[in-house]
Amino acid sequence: MTAEVRRDLFMDNSYYNELMKKKLSEELYRHSAGVAEMAVSLAERFGADQRKAYLAGIVHDYGKRYPKSELRKKAKELNLQLDRITLLEPRLLHAPVGAALLPLELGIEDGEILQAVAFHTTGHSDMSLMDKVIYLADCIEDGRFYRGVDRIRELAREDLDRALLAAVERTICSILERGMLLHPQSVSLRNNLLEKLRRGQQQ
Repeated sequence: MTAEVRRDLFMDNSYYNELMKKKLSEELYRHSAGVAEMAVSLAERFGADQRKAYLAGIVHDYGKRYPKSELRKKAKELNLQLDRITLLEPRLLHAPVGAALLPLELGIEDGEILQAVAFHTTGHSDMSLMDKVIYLADCIEDGRFYRGVDRIRELAREDLDRALLAAVERTICSILERGMLLHPQSVSLRNNLLEKLRRGQQQ
């Protein structure tokens, strides 16, 4: 991505960029800006809409501006039909609640963006290209430092699904190591990607 393209995308989304800078903590805004930039790079590489990718990236953690207790309250007020695991694991709640709040509080109504935000923590078995871009960008933006991230970044230069599989498997292992509840959507995503890649190898 050239500096000119990066500047154009920033200017196109300057309103939301400034809004997130005000509403999020400095650390969370820095992460969100990193996700937006990585999302644009992935979108350019694999053919997704770069402007949508930037906007989805910059607002993907909008729900994190609310404390966990407030997220539960908003989920109830919005009558969101959330599964038991999401309700029991607060770290998952910010994604669907944030996606539901974006049209109401920020006027973002694009279904592709809202779905990518809603599933950026768990993934799901039938992810769109934008879903994959935002999920992966969240895992590998330049501010992320964990064992194995460089390998995932290398995979992301060539093969979106292989990089996504490596990312979700790393996430699953991390969740198991920490004794947290594992969302079945993440398992479904992992199995779906593995089956798809195996079918490709057999052809």
